[in-house]
Amino acid sequence: MDEGLRRAALAAKGFMPEDEGDALYAAARTVPAGGLILEVGTYCGKSTIYLAAAAREAGAQVVTVDHHRGSDENQAGWEHHDPTVVDPRTGRMDTLPFLRRNLEEAGVEDVVTLVIGRTEQVGGWWTTPVSLLFIDGGHAEYQAQADYEAWAHHVAPGGTLLIHDVFSDPADGGQAPYHIFLRALEDGFKERSRTGSLRVLDRVA
Repeated sequence: MDEGLRRAALAAKGFMPEDEGDALYAAARTVPAGGLILEVGTYCGKSTIYLAAAAREAGAQVVTVDHHRGSDENQAGWEHHDPTVVDPRTGRMDTLPFLRRNLEEAGVEDVVTLVIGRTEQVGGWWTTPVSLLFIDGGHAEYQAQADYEAWAHHVAPGGTLLIHDVFSDPADGGQAPYHIFLRALEDGFKERSRTGSLRVLDRVA
């Protein structure tokens, strides 16, 4: 991975450990030329930069979908709340300015397209097949299930599905990503690898 992009990814706000970021990059690096990488849950762009680095090398493009108002677990009073991403004008979270700055400073705007909206909105009209899908949106059960429902069927045969924050033991973390991981296995995806909480699955052609 380009060292400048690695530094940019590590410096960006987010919740992905370095080894998981490297695994995300490695999986995305195998996307075919002209392929599409779709990320659900952008936050401030840490994982987006890993994906963009891979896309640039592979000759692919990244689309990242987020409403930028924060997931349930990012709101005030919750463990993963960051008051620095709250817009003082509205009192609401707004991670979009942080994302824009991070992508600009990383120099990856040429391979990343931002879609601002909720899964329930964007997934309803989306029709383009996806070479790699990375689900890392809200971790409430309803939101994780909505993300999977909206996007998993867009993964092309032979394509890749990655799910972040998968913990089989409730003591380690929330269970919603684990539940959609199990759902993916039931739907015929095959697990390829795991790094920390990141699971990589293949859609059998």
